[in-house]
Amino acid sequence: MKYISILVIIFSCQTMWAQEKHTHKHQADNEPLMKIYPVLFQQTSAEYRALCYQAFNIAKVSLDQMLKDYKGKQKPAIVTDLDETIIDNSYIEASLIKAGRTYGPGDWKKWVDMAAATAVPGAIDFLKYAKSKGVTIFYISNRDTGAVNATLKNLVKLDIPDAKRENLLFLAGVSSKESRREKVESEYDIIMLLGDNLNDFTTAFEKRPISDRFLETDKAREQWGTRFIVLPNATYGEWESAVIDYKKGLTPMQKDSLRRDKLITPCCIKD
Repeated sequence: MKYISILVIIFSCQTMWAQEKHTHKHQADNEPLMKIYPVLFQQTSAEYRALCYQAFNIAKVSLDQMLKDYKGKQKPAIVTDLDETIIDNSYIEASLIKAGRTYGPGDWKKWVDMAAATAVPGAIDFLKYAKSKGVTIFYISNRDTGAVNATLKNLVKLDIPDAKRENLLFLAGVSSKESRREKVESEYDIIMLLGDNLNDFTTAFEKRPISDRFLETDKAREQWGTRFIVLPNATYGEWESAVIDYKKGLTPMQKDSLRRDKLITPCCIKD
């Protein structure tokens, strides 16, 4: 009887291990479901709205101070990202989750062509306020140049200021936004930058490991909430690539393993 009990225990442990292994594989294979909590946070949480309002309230206070002390020789400008900074695209992510798949060819273009993105809470009021103070707004986005017409349609629909072709600097070649920021700086003083990705502010974060991104964030600590205004985006961004060490062509299981390896667990729960 004792041997039967031992066999039952061994079989139960093997079954639990197999179930856990299957669950791990299922979670890794079903990558769209990994986005469900970030997308729900963006679409349904009052906390997300509060963070956006907070960012734009801080931006307004900082802008007033900058303009009060402004002694620049050129006209002042704000440079802002679009997606998840000024406009909300969570609807395409939600659609993919419900369809149980990742982006396919043409999905993003189809969404952009709909011109259906909504405004991030607080964005339009802040941009209109900045415009009323004589500040020019430039939209530097990594949407490709073929998306300009549809994006303009979307921005005009939302009554966003400076929604005109010459103020939209979209991706044409390299993904880094530095050369486009420099183009603005040739005629304007950029007094504030807004974004949801730290690449929207400086090249210091581009393709850098997590430790370097932390270090650069700490170096710029005085600029967060003054010249640099960050909007929340837990769904996607440079941080995702940093987590998987910027490796290309990985399988879902390989990505899942790298993500799990990055989890910090200094305490208490063992297998």
